[in-house]
Amino acid sequence: MSKKSLLARKNELANTKRQIEVLSNGLFATGELPTFAKKIAETNQFPLRSKKLEILQINLGYMCNQVCAHCHVDAGPDRKEIMTKETMQQCLDVIRKTGAHTLDLTGGAPEMNPNFRWFVEEAAKVGIKDFIVRSNLTIIRANKKYHDLPKFFKKHTIHVISSMPHWTRGKTDKQRGNGVFDKSIKALQELNVVGYGIPGSKLQLDLVYNPSGAFLPGDQMALENDFKKALKEDFEIDFHNLFAITNLPISRFLDYLIASENYEEYMYSLVEAYNPVAVENVMCTNTLSISWDGWLYDCDFNQMLNLKVNSSVKHISEYNEELLQNRNISINQHCYGCTAGAGSSCQGVVA
Repeated sequence: MSKKSLLARKNELANTKRQIEVLSNGLFATGELPTFAKKIAETNQFPLRSKKLEILQINLGYMCNQVCAHCHVDAGPDRKEIMTKETMQQCLDVIRKTGAHTLDLTGGAPEMNPNFRWFVEEAAKVGIKDFIVRSNLTIIRANKKYHDLPKFFKKHTIHVISSMPHWTRGKTDKQRGNGVFDKSIKALQELNVVGYGIPGSKLQLDLVYNPSGAFLPGDQMALENDFKKALKEDFEIDFHNLFAITNLPISRFLDYLIASENYEEYMYSLVEAYNPVAVENVMCTNTLSISWDGWLYDCDFNQMLNLKVNSSVKHISEYNEELLQNRNISINQHCYGCTAGAGSSCQGVVA
């Protein structure tokens, strides 16, 4: 497993235009598989349009202490893109007047942004209903300056959502790097100690499962039961919910699919599993994604493909919620990942 990002390796797929080319050509250019636009048109769901804004997802930077094999952000220690305090201030201005009920901070490892704690403290004052931080867990054990994160999260009643590919060391470390499993277990235990994940606790701790290969996730509830049983029996760990998320064919996962010669088969799997009911609730219809440099996207995945919102308002500095309503969503073939089977979003299944 590489310890460098695609960008650092000068891999051609670090270029978003190249990723779009791959997704737009081949099976889809020949007509062997229908484009996502054609597919949703069959069920009268084209164009896909945004609804009422419910979730503001803010990417605080692509820097991360891990280099996970499936990462759609291409995050890692060598990524230096970090949100500035000025852009954070613009985000705070929006948070104060938005109609959204959920604030979702992501990365990279959002905690590595030098102004992370200041931003959380300021945003928490607004009184957002659900304040999420997506933590990779190992950051809590990465350096002494992060060791008190569980207490910091508790102080601001942060909803912690953490990636955990499997309840075994082998499968976790294969996807996320050697030693990640043991550090993740330690971090989960520390979160439990301060009250996170305990049945009946208001300190919400949820886990995210991504398949470790070129296949779709199994049933979310069955996976949650398996995770809860294994983590409780082996490590005395409690958590609230498990979200099963489909790996989208972009960035490092796209690189893996091509290198392992699984790309065509995986795209067939996504198209065959297409579910028009899932289209109704895809996260891009109620979410706005803000990049580290303040640009606006329909979702985190579109951000990584540089597919900005179809609106006269494209940057946080010119934010206007009214003008962003009912916009046409930017789509491409990666969108099949969110509409396969029970659907997929940053909050798990949608259908």
